[in-house]
Amino acid sequence: MAVEKNTFSFILIVLPLISCCVSLHTQEDSGYDFRAFPSYVRLIEGVKLHNSSKIEIGRYSHFNKYRILAHNFGAQGDGSTDDTKAFQKAWEEACSSSSAVNVLVPKGKNYLLRPITFSGPCKSEITIQIAGTLVASNDRSDYSKDGRHWLLFDSVQNLIVEGGGTINGNGNALTFDKCTNLEVKNLKIKNAQQIHLSFEKCMNVEASNLVVNAPEKSPNTDGIHVTGTQIIQISSCTIGTGDDCISIVSGSKKVRATDITCGPGHGISIGSLGSGNSEAYVSDVVLNGAKLFGTTNGLRIKTWQGGSGSASNIKFQNVEMQNVKNPIIIDQSYCDQSKPCKEQSSAVQVNNVVYQNIKGTSSSNVAIDFDCSKKYPCQGIVLQNVNLGSAKAECNNVNFKNIGTVMPYCS
Repeated sequence: MAVEKNTFSFILIVLPLISCCVSLHTQEDSGYDFRAFPSYVRLIEGVKLHNSSKIEIGRYSHFNKYRILAHNFGAQGDGSTDDTKAFQKAWEEACSSSSAVNVLVPKGKNYLLRPITFSGPCKSEITIQIAGTLVASNDRSDYSKDGRHWLLFDSVQNLIVEGGGTINGNGNALTFDKCTNLEVKNLKIKNAQQIHLSFEKCMNVEASNLVVNAPEKSPNTDGIHVTGTQIIQISSCTIGTGDDCISIVSGSKKVRATDITCGPGHGISIGSLGSGNSEAYVSDVVLNGAKLFGTTNGLRIKTWQGGSGSASNIKFQNVEMQNVKNPIIIDQSYCDQSKPCKEQSSAVQVNNVVYQNIKGTSSSNVAIDFDCSKKYPCQGIVLQNVNLGSAKAECNNVNFKNIGTVMPYCS
């Protein structure tokens, strides 16, 4: 039976987490007066995400949106039938709609997908509600052309991905590339072969209420990866993987993370930066409120020798760590390869970093490790009200300031 376009019931599947309509707070909002130490920290200005010409995410109710059902394009949702083509056709229908669209992945259904790209720009706002499960193909030949991506949203604006369902990355990453005004929330993402959720060159993003899980020994399975992305809020996420819970790398600016639970994994990392003698920049990062349990690292900044650029205006505050091997670490001699790295004098400059209200325990005898460059020492490092117990601090080539109680103490 033919289906009228304006009565289309719309069910599609979508993946990662992105979000817009986020307002980054000023640092005064966090309870720390940066103006008291202007030589150490510069204010991160509040950011207004939308101007009057942009569509505001969430202003349409789900009931007023045009709906599409992937089943009308042949999707089975039985977990064994390849539903990739059906999803591609459903996306094309949604993307070409001049009215706001709601794509629903129903509860109780399992959609098997090979690598697929959902391309924009689209004509209107799209909401993808994943109540069921998206499952990646486990046939490795499906990834022979592109081993980095499974579900890729490319150049899409005004997109919401939500719904309480599951993205089972039996394959590779869930990726948003060059997307603007994105919201990803209320999803479970698990068992990716590499990075679980990646935001690449995006703008105005919100990722919230996400649960990301992979085995502790799984390699390169970062939870949320941020690269070349500006104005992003990550909030109320629980992440346990075999690599960084959150990794923030070059080109990222105005990143705010709140209410993060991390473990197992490698902690929360800025970097690595400057590999292969490259130029890298990260700035205006605030982590406010996190709990880390049994991770390899806690709060880490890592850069390669030979790089250039900077990691600046970074604040870690209100963080609790239990049984963390390296609770606070800046490593400007990072070397992630089998043979020793060549010693080089150039480095990515690390400056204006604040650690405030940090407490917990270290599973090693070194709780604070600042291993900075001789030629480009770490500048403007502030530790305020830090208590990591009786472990020691090792501080090389660092310009620091202690405020309040700081344990252990850099001497």
